[in-house]
Amino acid sequence: APSPSRARGVQTSATAAAPAVADAPKPVYLKDYAPPDYRFDAVSLDFYLGEDVTIVTNTMRTSPTFDGAGDARALFLHGDPSVVLKSVAVDGVALEPGEGGYVLTAKGLTIASPPTTPFELAIVTEIKPQDNTELEGLYKSSGNFCTQCEAEGFRRITFYQDRPDVMSVFTTKIVAEKSKYPVLLSNGNLVESGDLDGGKHFTVWEDPFPKPAYLFALVAGDLGVVEDSFTTSGGRDVALKIYVEAHNLDKADFAMASLIKSMKWDEDVFGLEYDLDLFNIVAVDDFNMGAMENKSLNIFNSRLILATPTTATDADYAAIEGVVAHEYFHNWTGNRVTCRDWFQLSLKEGLTVYRDQEFSADMNSRGVKRIGDVSRLRAAQFPQDSGPMAHPIRPESYIKMDNFYTVTVYEKGAEVVRMYETLLGKDGFRKGMDLYFKRHDGQAVTTDDFLAAMADANDVNLDAFLPWYTQAGTPALDVKTKYDATKKTFEMKCTQSIPDTPGQTNKTPTLMPIAVGLVGPDGVDMPLTLEGEDVRDADAAPETTKSLRLEEASKTFTFTNVAEKPTPSILRNFSAPVKLTTDLTQEDLIFLMSNDSDAFNRWEAGQTLTRALLLGLVDDAASGRELQMDAAIVDAMRKIASGAFEADADKAFIARAMTLPSEGELSELVSPADPDVIHAARDFVVKSLARELRPELERIMAENTAEAYSNEPGPRAARTLKIAALGLLSRLEDPAIDAEALRRFHAADNMTDQIAALASLASRDCPERAEALDAFYERWKHDPLIMNKWLGIQAGAALPGNVKNVVALTKHPAFDIKNPNKVYSLVGGFVGGTPTNFHAKDGSGYEFLGDIVIELDAVNGSVAARMVGGFTRWKKYDEERRALMKAQLERILNVEGLSENVFEIVSKSLE
Repeated sequence: APSPSRARGVQTSATAAAPAVADAPKPVYLKDYAPPDYRFDAVSLDFYLGEDVTIVTNTMRTSPTFDGAGDARALFLHGDPSVVLKSVAVDGVALEPGEGGYVLTAKGLTIASPPTTPFELAIVTEIKPQDNTELEGLYKSSGNFCTQCEAEGFRRITFYQDRPDVMSVFTTKIVAEKSKYPVLLSNGNLVESGDLDGGKHFTVWEDPFPKPAYLFALVAGDLGVVEDSFTTSGGRDVALKIYVEAHNLDKADFAMASLIKSMKWDEDVFGLEYDLDLFNIVAVDDFNMGAMENKSLNIFNSRLILATPTTATDADYAAIEGVVAHEYFHNWTGNRVTCRDWFQLSLKEGLTVYRDQEFSADMNSRGVKRIGDVSRLRAAQFPQDSGPMAHPIRPESYIKMDNFYTVTVYEKGAEVVRMYETLLGKDGFRKGMDLYFKRHDGQAVTTDDFLAAMADANDVNLDAFLPWYTQAGTPALDVKTKYDATKKTFEMKCTQSIPDTPGQTNKTPTLMPIAVGLVGPDGVDMPLTLEGEDVRDADAAPETTKSLRLEEASKTFTFTNVAEKPTPSILRNFSAPVKLTTDLTQEDLIFLMSNDSDAFNRWEAGQTLTRALLLGLVDDAASGRELQMDAAIVDAMRKIASGAFEADADKAFIARAMTLPSEGELSELVSPADPDVIHAARDFVVKSLARELRPELERIMAENTAEAYSNEPGPRAARTLKIAALGLLSRLEDPAIDAEALRRFHAADNMTDQIAALASLASRDCPERAEALDAFYERWKHDPLIMNKWLGIQAGAALPGNVKNVVALTKHPAFDIKNPNKVYSLVGGFVGGTPTNFHAKDGSGYEFLGDIVIELDAVNGSVAARMVGGFTRWKKYDEERRALMKAQLERILNVEGLSENVFEIVSKSLE
């Protein structure tokens, strides 16, 4: 097999040439972690930004971490073949290539015998940011210089110990042509600036807080700025600036408001204040990820900053609010306290996702936010936990760290953090957080340190919680119940099991909180008393939700003084990330849909009902039996829809409750999965509900159509409900509804309504579809972010044979394979949004993805690895589809010069 390393040699200057040494990719293991032998006490970076080449001078005050009286130890600095080494000097003395000086390989630079006392190490490199299509390190976007250094991008700028436990104080000087790059930014505070000869100018930035290299940032460009300020609770005046291209200055106000709200929230909820006098955000169009929390200089994908009502949807606004908060919250959970090594990534990301989820819940509807978060977990993380890329939230090994910025590390990691709060209570969780910062401010630490802070602050033993960090797979939780009318007791037998995953078998039971309530026949929560529990103070409010601690494989919990047979509400607020099965009947679930006080479980009761219906119909469709709709479920859904007409209706919740489990979710519950059969079963249910509930749905649309746009919570919720109703009605394939959707498209005064109308037509083969798509393109073809929506809607359309349309769109001027947003919209939208077309029986969808991955890998391996993930679950499907997907994986693996990113995903998928 060809080497999966890129076929590139090491570049050096003519006077400092060294032989290229090819390194095949090797896994990095957590068990092999060792502290660095050298630390950098201070780093001074000088950037001379040029159009052809950029010169970087990196001066590091270096000290050994071992006893200097011993023998010298080699100093290894990470590097990349794209970096040209110009010179190396120790204490001003130039080093030459060779065993007595330095050794250069494709992986980095080794100083063979550095001094055993503190010394100055100076390295000069040459890079070409304009040619950097990987968008890691220093690159150009829309003519501006910008950086992305997490996880391993800094080594594409200069040679350095590019690992998170090497923390240093950085000073950065930037020199560039003033007319082209009037804005020069880096981390920390601006301490000096001025003009230079030849039309150049410079800035000098000092960051007083030690940080690892992955948090380094630089931006240089011609940018406009939106400014505001925030005064911390401690009295610090912080200047807030968001830099965007000048024509986008009207689109940054909401992001600024979100930043200010997040700063205030972090003070109120966690007592955490901002620590510098300046906070900058820069929006760029070309960015592999969503955003990056570089100290005091956050760099964002422009789609997560820019918004006006006519250019952004309600979902865009929610994403901007959440991600701006997420990156700001990293100032403490990620920057002030960072990871010892990349295996600890969830230490900062899982914790910060939990924090941004809580922020968004406080800013909006807590119940609806929780439903959305769990829906994403089930749609993306549960499948990952069941596939070849299954890994714990603290992985044991990796080949390319970029591949482990996953829904497991982020979303499952957030669920693990949430379980601490459930187990310890809000006050106990806050005590643990306070101790964590007190102990570890300014340090690079581990998930074990976080667990220890939580345990010590609350004087509890949490050893049984450790398997959440070390074991992959989604635990299965089964609950059997029994009511004894004579004893007035209610028993719950809880049994947990964790499935085998690649490399892990015979797993250990883990501590999980199971939040439960008992709903009486009158629909009211009963007070709870657990057998063996201390009697509560008579004056205390009765508990109606109790968190059961399950750490054994099986345990029975008994509630006493239960006067009547209750209906149990199990796993309230989704208190643990598990797959739950119970002995609840259809009657029980319909009762909970109407009466459960827990918003999540009220929604979950409906999902459980419709999931069971759909799985039964999938079996019927596969066996050729006639499909029949369940009248009881139609009646239950009618009751939900009719709730929209009540004065105090939670319309955002009703919209969620009217949404059925997705085809992707159902495919995870069927083996082997046949996407055509699953689509037929779900389509039957959707059309049946739309037909039966048409009067209610049309009334919802009429009563929730506003005369003018408003971004307040009430109007947003009304739009969400109206859009859900339109989506259901559009599945009836009725020309009158197509005409109404087109009318609404043309009449829309905001992007949310316009996109919803367009989406309702996208899967219809009708004249209205073509008219709306053409009109949308003509109006918005000048705006690349809005064109992403246009691409994505067409990619996800369920039109038969849509593969040909998607292939044609790759040649359209609106698409650019070098831009990650375009790829995520078109290719990602096709793979994730239209199972019947991606999984077309003729293999055309698979061939399209294989072609794209191979082409894209030569441009941007990180983005290509994300796209090839569409093949990782190939073993889930029928034999014919398995063979077709496997053939594409093998084809990709045999490509000469395959990136490590794609190699890792493909090779693990084939194992």
